Amino acid sequence: MTVRVLLVDDEPLLRMAFSMVLDAQDDMVVVGEAGDGAEAVRLTRDVRPDVVLMDVRMPGVDGIEATGQIVARCPEAKVLILTTFDLDEYAFAGLRAGASGFLLKNALPEELLAAIRCVADGNAVVAPRITRLLLENFAHQLPTGSDGGVRGDERLDRITAREREVLTEVGRGLSNSEIAERLQLAEATVKTHISRILLKLELRDRVQAVVFAYETRLVRPG
Repeated sequence: MTVRVLLVDDEPLLRMAFSMVLDAQDDMVVVGEAGDGAEAVRLTRDVRPDVVLMDVRMPGVDGIEATGQIVARCPEAKVLILTTFDLDEYAFAGLRAGASGFLLKNALPEELLAAIRCVADGNAVVAPRITRLLLENFAHQLPTGSDGGVRGDERLDRITAREREVLTEVGRGLSNSEIAERLQLAEATVKTHISRILLKLELRDRVQAVVFAYETRLVRPG
């Protein structure tokens, strides 16, 4: 399959560089370029990309707001956030807005290509442990229940007690094999549980599951 990519960055030279790298691939094609978030939302609706490579620091509508609008209006398009630092507030906000992951702007070309292919396949490009670090660093931005306990979210009622246990471990940054060992389950069973959790909670990927676990206080910082 050919991955259709929309480039979003307010620096034309950077877009040109990304475009040259992507167009050299047999399985990728750049279907559009946008210089700000508003144009990105419009083009996503018009050209229907598989992956949106999204800068965050742009004039007008920034990448975070654009990501939220794209996820809401065109959920089939996956957003890959471009950021300067691996643990900054923009990457954190991007994940909460619905991005499938983030990538450093100084990443090597092969890392960029691998990330785009990974996101296009429906996976996340941020390791769970890195997501956990992001959330712990910016946990003060998360809403908190008055009692400090699990926040009310009706979606939690959709999952079983075992699935809640698995979701908690996902939120702690454990891999499937680590969850299997801790809960004494087969790794294939853990994968099945995670697939069902994502479906029942209407989450896009594992990264969003980690965010959800923190937002509902199933997992707490520290």
